[in-house]
Amino acid sequence: MDISIVIPAYNEEKCIGNTLEKIESYFKRKNLNFEIIVVDDGSKDNTEKVVRKFMKIYPEIRLIKHSKNKGKGGAVKTGVLASKGDLILFSDADLSTPIEEFEKLKKAIDQGYDIAIGSRGVKGAKVEVKQNLIRRLIGIAGSYLIRSIVTNKFKDTQCGFKMFKKDCGKKLFENLKINGFAFDIEILYKAIKKNYNVKEVPVVWRNSPESKVNIIKDPLKVLIDLLRIRTGI
Repeated sequence: MDISIVIPAYNEEKCIGNTLEKIESYFKRKNLNFEIIVVDDGSKDNTEKVVRKFMKIYPEIRLIKHSKNKGKGGAVKTGVLASKGDLILFSDADLSTPIEEFEKLKKAIDQGYDIAIGSRGVKGAKVEVKQNLIRRLIGIAGSYLIRSIVTNKFKDTQCGFKMFKKDCGKKLFENLKINGFAFDIEILYKAIKKNYNVKEVPVVWRNSPESKVNIIKDPLKVLIDLLRIRTGI
């Protein structure tokens, strides 16, 4: 298996079908042996039904169902640990980063990096559809806290488009403690500690109006998780 694409999904019935179509089409054109693992994180809508419909058409699609919502980190962990590919890519269900940006991350892996992360903060990145002002300000504050409390090695830890070589991906995720949005930071912090080579890659990014981030509750949870990461969880 060349690559596993892990998609955490929570109430994504509106977009998951289109996303699966795009990923299927893209990787078939690449003539790669691939699998798509959708982790339904306790959705309350028809996400599971839509995915099962596409599973009848595309044998590359797998579905893992959480009976209860664990959080994005918990869903990605489930998918990564179940994956079979030599490379593991996780992507947001709405494809805020277009799947075609895979090529940029793959190039970094081919150059010898263990991990390649999509970034909206480095030179060459292109944010085509921006978030509203409040979310942008929260993002700026969050980035400052991440750099101050955990690590200042990255401009953007939260872009939902990251690729791992199989061995390091499995090792990092098997001991993941944080199930929420701060899981990316825990993974990257541990990657630094383990001396993995990480490349931050500029990507195209389009904000989705269907974002699941709660601008009141989630930043507070992230702050608490940052302190957990810094103190060794």
